[in-house]
Amino acid sequence: MPENRSIPLSVAIVTKNEQRNIADCIRSVAFATDVVVVDSGSTDDTVKIATELGARVFHEEWKGYGAQKNSAVDKCDNDWVLILDADERVPAASAAAIARVIASSPAPDAFNLKRKNYFNGRWIRFSGWPDWQRRLVRKGRGGYTATVHEEWHVQGTVADLDAHLDHYSYESYAAMLAKAEEYSALSAAELKKAGKRPSAIRPALHWLSTFLKVYVLKGGIFYGADGLMIARVKALGSYLKYAKLNRLYEGDSD
Repeated sequence: MPENRSIPLSVAIVTKNEQRNIADCIRSVAFATDVVVVDSGSTDDTVKIATELGARVFHEEWKGYGAQKNSAVDKCDNDWVLILDADERVPAASAAAIARVIASSPAPDAFNLKRKNYFNGRWIRFSGWPDWQRRLVRKGRGGYTATVHEEWHVQGTVADLDAHLDHYSYESYAAMLAKAEEYSALSAAELKKAGKRPSAIRPALHWLSTFLKVYVLKGGIFYGADGLMIARVKALGSYLKYAKLNRLYEGDSD
């Protein structure tokens, strides 16, 4: 690994076709002594870029978001692991805060970090953003259980860290819509697995409540076309999740 890596921290990243993001992501954690990338079949230069930047790259078939991230964490060398998406970056001030807390004793078993979400070149301060994510974790003290909208479940204590991640989430409106389509299908399958029952009116109710929450209550209205689109896509994702749940039960009755 590069000589400037000095903090005993591992970074776990899962990828597929992330050549647009992976270099900036890995460069932002140049302070960490170990970077693990678990790739699930990239056909672009993701693997080449990650390898050239000193990451340890593993190739695995896609198992779902939670299981894939668990696999990446398991491969890390250090006790403390920072779990990142390829479109996230760690600012210098956040790196310093991470270094301080993992050196402290005793420390909690996991930390939540706030994400600053950027879209179309600007920080979106409302619309349900920023959000808190549990990303700095002690290896062996928890894991992911969900396939989508996964959260690290901790065997121990959790604290909020006064630090943030920069999140460059979507490159276009089309990317937002594609992610809503993907996540809604996965979420519907999880709801069915958990025994959640559908109803005819629930998709529409969730669309309306999500749109009003994001656009009005959480201030999406202050961001013009982008705020409107964020609210519409989040509402659509909620609608599709329950509409697809209904379809799954209809398929069982065929």
